[in-house]
Amino acid sequence: MEYLSYDIKDQIIQCFGKCFHYKDNMESFLRSSGVSRELANKHKSEAKYVWARKTLNDLETFEDGKIIQRKILGELCKLRNVPEEVPDRNAALDALRKLKTMVADNQIQVEQQKNVIQSRTEILKNKTQIIEERNNKLSQLREKFSKGLISENRQKSGYELEDILKELFALSEIDYKKSYKTETQQIDGHFKLDGFNYLVEAKWRKDMPNENDIGGFQRKVNTKLDSTRGLFLSINGFRDEVISQFNGHGANVILMTGEDLNHILEGRIGLNDALHFKIEKASQYGTVCVKIF
Repeated sequence: MEYLSYDIKDQIIQCFGKCFHYKDNMESFLRSSGVSRELANKHKSEAKYVWARKTLNDLETFEDGKIIQRKILGELCKLRNVPEEVPDRNAALDALRKLKTMVADNQIQVEQQKNVIQSRTEILKNKTQIIEERNNKLSQLREKFSKGLISENRQKSGYELEDILKELFALSEIDYKKSYKTETQQIDGHFKLDGFNYLVEAKWRKDMPNENDIGGFQRKVNTKLDSTRGLFLSINGFRDEVISQFNGHGANVILMTGEDLNHILEGRIGLNDALHFKIEKASQYGTVCVKIF
């Protein structure tokens, strides 16, 4: 049995990139096709196209990699539809049709499941396990956050907050960069969301940030491209009179409190939903700090 041709592998990659919107669904599909948990997670932080290509390449280093490659191919060929959350369903279905045509033209024998119900059950089982693993990681972050709340070492808590944010964003499938320095500035973090770049300022101090703290951060944001915004996280919240100074007037910084973060870590709301909620209110009403609940 030979490994799949470059053209077939390239079309498989196109299918993964276009047919799966959420990475958890893609991981579940890989694992139901025989890919080990370790390999399925190995390149998950990459873009879906890169993730798929590297996984197929890695399979060629395994003894049973040929069989698993064909099982992945077979599972894709059995798909009749794509999840509703896929942004461009027509492009996804076109990619599947092209793959099936290539398989037929090349008379490739693919591995077929004897029992379709068993296959679906396996996918559901893997997806449930992925969700459970995510909840366990979220619980660990929540425990770390709770310990930080009672710690007397504020500097240590500040460093741990950076780790909490990085891991939380990773769980939410948002690329996040921890603290870094420019020639003149210290940036606590950076992420991308809906086409915008966001700088992050994270404070875990006993006192609440004042107008100069937030204004200084906003000036950092203003030194970047116009598509750059800011997220200022203060675990101990903000005073009302400080918030009022930044409402409206074209503000490009949104504020998040420790209470907001706790709701996210408790699993009451996802990070994506929380951010979108705050961004929507800031866009509609110019309110830079709104409670999630």
